[in-house]
Amino acid sequence: MDTVMTRAEDALAVRPVLLALDWGTSSLRAFLMDAAGTVVAQRASAHGIQNLPVAGIAGFERAFAELCSDWLGRWSGLPVVASGMVGSAQGWKEAPYVTCPADAQSLASQAASVDSALGVQMLIAPGVVFTPADGAPDVIRGEEIQIAGALAEHPAWSSQTCMAMPGTHSKWVRIKDGRIVGFATYMTGELFAVLCKHSILGRLMPDSAPADAAAADAAFAAGVQAARDSRPGDLPHQLFATRTLGLMRHLPPDVLKDYLSGLLIGHELVSGSIRMQEALEGDTPLLLVGEGALCRRYGQALGILGIKPAAQIGNTAPRGLFQFAIAAGLIAPAKETVHG
Repeated sequence: MDTVMTRAEDALAVRPVLLALDWGTSSLRAFLMDAAGTVVAQRASAHGIQNLPVAGIAGFERAFAELCSDWLGRWSGLPVVASGMVGSAQGWKEAPYVTCPADAQSLASQAASVDSALGVQMLIAPGVVFTPADGAPDVIRGEEIQIAGALAEHPAWSSQTCMAMPGTHSKWVRIKDGRIVGFATYMTGELFAVLCKHSILGRLMPDSAPADAAAADAAFAAGVQAARDSRPGDLPHQLFATRTLGLMRHLPPDVLKDYLSGLLIGHELVSGSIRMQEALEGDTPLLLVGEGALCRRYGQALGILGIKPAAQIGNTAPRGLFQFAIAAGLIAPAKETVHG
């Protein structure tokens, strides 16, 4: 089991007040948190819900025990909360979706609980469903906790904000008065993977990374610009250019993935930014929330479109789980840290 720690666990100066789990499709991350909402130790394993050590409930029990049993033995009575796909229909126990508008309090009020074999009860956060009057329903599961964490860390943005959350299924989320009021999902990351691996476009793409970083950036920018200059319905036509630009030697093979990435991300940003402008009045800040390298790439694309994000925020799931635990009455509100 690979373990990553924020500091030596045997040297923790304070007793943790919460064990928080970010349990997704491909990985499981566990965080010990103190009374100020600070992560004091963390671990990770590859036992996401699609990669459990054994099938079924026994797999969830074993993955949880392998990662956290010694922590729970050392700090008995520690509350445990979890978010992500562990609460999906394919998870340990389904936590049904909460309807927009939603915040940490509404998530806590409809959480699911599991009594584990370790003798502790785990509280699992539900996802959120948004059903617009003029469109199909949309869902998030896991991002709602990241949002709660981002707003707790940056309360000034609670009144009105748009959060772009890049990923396999990117989310564009509208925040108003501290609550999620609407969102849209873009399958950008998954579409990129499918096209590279299972379409004719990938046949010209080598597995190796580009030899020239500047050429890769230029190809990415060209894809974003093509999306910016497109007309409605152009994407299926523009996708084929990823092949023809390689066939005609306009782009070297090792940067075709970068062009395709720019094209797909560019179309997402054009659509997402328009949706947010239409739904939120005034000068609404745009935040990028998520993994650093991917957020930087989105920031690069936004710059090409003339849009400047107000901030780029990293992983806020631990703080969101802390807020969820507070809302559920499991722990007290965060104590302010006093600096001398």
